[in-house]
Amino acid sequence: MSLTQNLANKATPNTSDEIDLGKLFGILIDSRWSIIVTTLLFTIVGIAYALLATPIYKADALIQVEQKSTGMPALGGDMAELFSSESTATTEIEIIKSRMVLGETVDKLNLSVVATPNYIPVIGKGLARLSGESASINISRFTLPEYAQQNGYVLTVINSKKGQYTLANSDGREVLQGRIGELVEQNGISLFVTYIHAKDKATFTLSKISRLDAIQNLQRDLSISERGKQTGILQLSMTGENRSKIKDILNDISQNYFLQNVERNSAEAEKSLVFLKKHLPEIKAQLNKAEDKLNHYRQSNESVDLNLEAKSALEVMVNVEAQLNELTFKESDISQRFTKEHPAYIALLDKRKTLLAEKARLNKRVEKLPKTQQEILRLTRSVEVNQQIYVELLNKVQELSIVKASTVGNVRILDNAQTYSQAVKPKKALIVVLATLLGGMLSVAIALLRAAFHKGVETPDQIEELGLPVYASIPLSDSQTELLKKQKGKKQLTVEQTLLSVYNPADLSVEALRSLRTSLHFAMMEAKNNVLMISGPSPGIGKSFVSVNLASVIAKGGQKVLVIDADMRKGRMETQLCTDSKPGLSDYLCGKQEFGNVVRETGVDGLDFIPRGDTPPNPSELLMHPRLKALVEWAQQNYDMVIVDTPPILAVTDAAIVGAHVGTTLLVGRFEQNTVKEIDVAKNRFEQNGIEVKGFILNAIVRKASSIYGGNYGYYNYSYDSK
Repeated sequence: MSLTQNLANKATPNTSDEIDLGKLFGILIDSRWSIIVTTLLFTIVGIAYALLATPIYKADALIQVEQKSTGMPALGGDMAELFSSESTATTEIEIIKSRMVLGETVDKLNLSVVATPNYIPVIGKGLARLSGESASINISRFTLPEYAQQNGYVLTVINSKKGQYTLANSDGREVLQGRIGELVEQNGISLFVTYIHAKDKATFTLSKISRLDAIQNLQRDLSISERGKQTGILQLSMTGENRSKIKDILNDISQNYFLQNVERNSAEAEKSLVFLKKHLPEIKAQLNKAEDKLNHYRQSNESVDLNLEAKSALEVMVNVEAQLNELTFKESDISQRFTKEHPAYIALLDKRKTLLAEKARLNKRVEKLPKTQQEILRLTRSVEVNQQIYVELLNKVQELSIVKASTVGNVRILDNAQTYSQAVKPKKALIVVLATLLGGMLSVAIALLRAAFHKGVETPDQIEELGLPVYASIPLSDSQTELLKKQKGKKQLTVEQTLLSVYNPADLSVEALRSLRTSLHFAMMEAKNNVLMISGPSPGIGKSFVSVNLASVIAKGGQKVLVIDADMRKGRMETQLCTDSKPGLSDYLCGKQEFGNVVRETGVDGLDFIPRGDTPPNPSELLMHPRLKALVEWAQQNYDMVIVDTPPILAVTDAAIVGAHVGTTLLVGRFEQNTVKEIDVAKNRFEQNGIEVKGFILNAIVRKASSIYGGNYGYYNYSYDSK
């Protein structure tokens, strides 16, 4: 069964399983003040947190990453394809978050130094901010020797106007003194403080973290996302307490990323340029050597000219050699980017194989020429090939120089970092609303749980299910509470100031006792004597209140009544009747006193009282003395009604001993305090001792909304004005 069903069916456990919404509503009404107070307390805590919490600001920047970019689009062709680049947003985000980029920011802004002002715990920082006394500091340099501790240093402002300060380690020992704007080096420690905003005696905690830890902190705080899908627009954002600091960090990260991108795109051109410049002198030397050989051979053979067939072969051979040389340059570049299994590399090798076959065919054709023409052809070919290679290298060097100078990268900073004027956290209105809702829900849950797990008796029906008739339901008396307050501190009192039935005869509790008086008249008609014992399962349930006020009501009805306080352990009935506790019942049972000495008048006509007497060490043994039986027999012959107030049956056995001498026994239980199980055990305890419990009195009933809305009956006010 659910919690709400347990709550709803608590008063009527044998009925249907339907949820009694009226019962639940009544429970909430009964707990309204605790709900209101708890909700109000949570609201106050929420308001306090919203006011004292440190505002967190946000800064962001926009960067565009182009999908394809070339250093010099006008070059076109292979050069443009060689230096083109493609990059996805995910790749670029990881590059931005790399130690290569963030490490530059950590070094430049000195983020490995952590300096925080010291405030009162929890609320100090917020109070300082609200009062305009927030402290701040800027440190551009803080180096420590390797053997020194890296944290726990305390910087104390000595004179804020002169900028003087001291630095102490975690042991409180001063390690240096300095001034703002000056580099201080003492004991192997270097410190340069550029700015301090604080009062005299203000302190700051300084610590040095590793470069890696600073980078990891930056990676944690930095947020990067792509705006839209496949747009290449990256948004960098960061939150923090210091608006200018997070702005500077984002700007520096954006600039570092931009510069590394430009350097990365121009790196290939730089590498190729170095390669070409290295080989250019060698090619020029080969060209000079080939020209010298050709001139020397012509001079020695008196300038032999080539025929048309030789000239045609020479042009084709030079063209093939030029293509082979170009393939060599391309291979040097492709080998840095791809493996030999790549399709581009395979295509290059196939083309070279074809050109080499063509070169071999031309060589066979040349072999058919005369020997002199063959030599002239060979030398001329060597000159033209080297000359063509040299010119091509010069062109490549110029092109690569232009590419390197004109490289802009594929990254563009669209928006520099800016900090929002309004704090993004805490959201004060939302916090207050959530705190209020949380307080309300928590207080309602507590009220429902308390009602669900509360097992105290609330209705007479719960008692009657045990087969025990309820003779009276006595409401909790406000007048009795008022009487107890008035009695504090007063020594000489009268019965009119202590006994409710005399102080306010019109009280609802007294009316309930009058109803009990009527019920007892018929219940005791078949009893063996006129002695009534009132007991209960536990202490603090109002047995003495019921006993003495019931006796007073019966006495006012014209009967002669005797009240006996048989609780010789903790009985305090004499305070309600404004008399002494000595001598009393214990003195009579010990044989120290006789009837006439322990019975005393109370000031209420027809009501006599026997107090408990001295507190004996063996109350149960005294009650087993034959003198108790004699006292009861004497009392029933001299009084119309004898009421005996006894200790709780579940605590001690005194009530079972007294019950053997009485004609009627009633149990008293307190509303919402005694459980049904306790009452059943107390009833069984009496029955085990051969004592029949005639009925039950439910005391201190509180008029509750859960009973009204739940359909249970209560009590009705139909009293008169006693005045």
